[in-house]
Amino acid sequence: VQLQASGGGLVQAGGSLRLSCAASGRALRNIYAVGWFRQAPGKERKGVSCITSGGGRALWGDSVQGRFVISSDNAKNTVSLQMTSLRSEDTGVYYCAATTRRLCHPDYSRYEYWGQGTQVTVSS
Repeated sequence: VQLQASGGGLVQAGGSLRLSCAASGRALRNIYAVGWFRQAPGKERKGVSCITSGGGRALWGDSVQGRFVISSDNAKNTVSLQMTSLRSEDTGVYYCAATTRRLCHPDYSRYEYWGQGTQVTVSS
C-alpha cells in the first residue's frame, strides 16, 4: 500500500487544519490500523492518533485531547486528522502510517507503511 499525506500548512495559533492520508494499492479497511505521527524539529517521531479498521480510535497525549479528531472514509480510502485550536507545540512534520498488526500503538516502529509527511507550522 502507498500512502500520501496532505493538508499541512502555515496557520496561526487557534486555527484549524485537516490532514488527509490517501491510500492506494490496497483498501484501508483491509489494513488493521492507520496512525498519524508528528515529528518536531530535533525530536523523535511521536504518535498522535490512530484508527482501526473496526472504527476504534486512539488519541495519544493530553495536549491533543479535545482538539484532534481522527476519522476514516472507506469510500475514498482516506484517513483524516481534524486539528483545531492549534498551538505552536503542534508544529512538526505529520506522517500517516499503516500497520497490519492487531492494535493501534504510539510506537512508530510498529507501522510497516509510511506516507511522505506534510509540514504543519503554527505561528504564535
